[in-house]
Amino acid sequence: MSRLPLPAPTTQCERCVAVCCRLRVVLQPEDDIPEHLTVPLPNGGKAMDHDASGWCVALDHEHMNCSIYAQRPDVCRRFVMNGPYCRALRIDYSRDRARGIPAQLE
Repeated sequence: MSRLPLPAPTTQCERCVAVCCRLRVVLQPEDDIPEHLTVPLPNGGKAMDHDASGWCVALDHEHMNCSIYAQRPDVCRRFVMNGPYCRALRIDYSRDRARGIPAQLE
């Protein structure tokens, strides 16, 4: 008896809490990101900077989306909304918030 694969759990993107915007985004040389949004790394590279709350500095908090979407880093372009990694991050974030532990996803 063959079984059909179960559909992936759905995530309502219109209620996205932008958990991916808490991740460390290491920039590639071809990324054209304004310097004031980056932070130097010990290895000489750069990453997107984070604010005091742990969110990417390019996040538009009012709309919970990227303020530099058209020129966002390549790694952000490859992040699949509602993909397996997105769903796993949201589950982990929800669990941490339920326990009262601030999520540090770096």
